Amino acid sequence: MRDLVAGMTYLAKGQRWVGRNRSQWGFGLLPGLITLVGYAAAVVALAVWGDDAVTWATPFADGWGSPWAGLFRATLTALVFAGGLLLAVLSFTAVTLLVGQPFYESLSERVDLAEGGTAPRSGLPLWQELWISARESAAVLVRVVLWGLLFFVLGFVPVIGQTLVPAAGFCVSGFFLTEELTAVALQRRGVPLRERLRLLRSRKLLALGFGVPLTLLFLVPVVAVFVMPGAVAGATLLVRDLLGEESPEPARPEAEAAPRPAALSFPAR
Repeated sequence: MRDLVAGMTYLAKGQRWVGRNRSQWGFGLLPGLITLVGYAAAVVALAVWGDDAVTWATPFADGWGSPWAGLFRATLTALVFAGGLLLAVLSFTAVTLLVGQPFYESLSERVDLAEGGTAPRSGLPLWQELWISARESAAVLVRVVLWGLLFFVLGFVPVIGQTLVPAAGFCVSGFFLTEELTAVALQRRGVPLRERLRLLRSRKLLALGFGVPLTLLFLVPVVAVFVMPGAVAGATLLVRDLLGEESPEPARPEAEAAPRPAALSFPAR
């Protein structure tokens, strides 16, 4: 339980850190706003032209009698729209992190500098960092989809499907959300995906304490935009805990740091 509380504490500390550094918070908002505008445009396009797309994709229903063709296409349009919204919610964080790679790396570096005095760097060119980030985000998304399919099937089991499965789903989502956010700091340290997952599994409650509350917040992409900078800052603090990177103790006053030398006496001439 101690790690569970610690994970929540790092989430709060990250929000406080960007609250004290408003310029970094504003800087970190940009990727989320860019992604949100893109997703909003895609959802509006799906709402406006989704019906036409379904009609075009189902020519075999043209000969169906009324009202079956209309009901079939309306149901299919609703499913496509719902699936698009679900995909947007699931992929929003990964896409935002990909779009904001340079922004969030800079924010994470500043947190490291403030907490430890140094900031590890990968030394890789930006295009290579983006490629690695995209590839590993896709691998994480595949894992999330597989877990989602499993929970979808288990959802039809009486009692368990309505109680344990939703709770387990939030835990799995929170774990992988923590992985995506800590990846910003861990990639700078050269830690690959497999090792990142091993580190988080070794401190599952820490990862869940950080990720599950964020999952609930991130269900609303607009909220995610404003919480994301603090989430990246908190994830960097969590990484320092995972790797045992202690922050330096504040310097003590010189008078307390060392005993004052005894006064020297010279013999009288």
